[in-house]
Amino acid sequence: MPVFLLYAVIEVAALVMAVYWLGLAGTLLLLLASAVVGMWLVRREGARAALAMADAVRGGRVAHVELTDGALIGLAGILILIPGVVSDLLGLLLVLPPTRALARRWLVRAAERHSPVLRTARIRQSGPVVDGTVVGGPVVDGQVIDGQVIDGTVHDDRTRREPPYPRRAVEG
Repeated sequence: MPVFLLYAVIEVAALVMAVYWLGLAGTLLLLLASAVVGMWLVRREGARAALAMADAVRGGRVAHVELTDGALIGLAGILILIPGVVSDLLGLLLVLPPTRALARRWLVRAAERHSPVLRTARIRQSGPVVDGTVVGGPVVDGQVIDGQVIDGTVHDDRTRREPPYPRRAVEG
């Protein structure tokens, strides 16, 4: 609740400053213009993100960048619909591709900080990344068996202490 209260105080202060600098009519015109331009940009960028996501899916690529862009554009639309100067400014910044890329990077870093699985998934990629897709990694054709492969030999894990998860090795 304190975050919402802080946001409301900042929004009212920004509105008072806008009325002081632009007058009441200028502030209302600014709010109306930012809503119209913002929603037009949200519609345009949302369509681009949807097409990019469809292309990624058709191409068999992971569409994490496109999905994140779509979510940020949706958030921008919500912020633009909320009346206020600060929310409109934040929404307009999220719609623009350069600032959206910065927000996406910040969001990915924050998610990696809170989830170690995401951090290790990035490290385990096995080839160069082109447009968010790992290409050229090794292809292993084989059969999954219980045990552990060391130097091409399968060693049974029964003599060792059991790990908390079943171990698997790929032979082939």
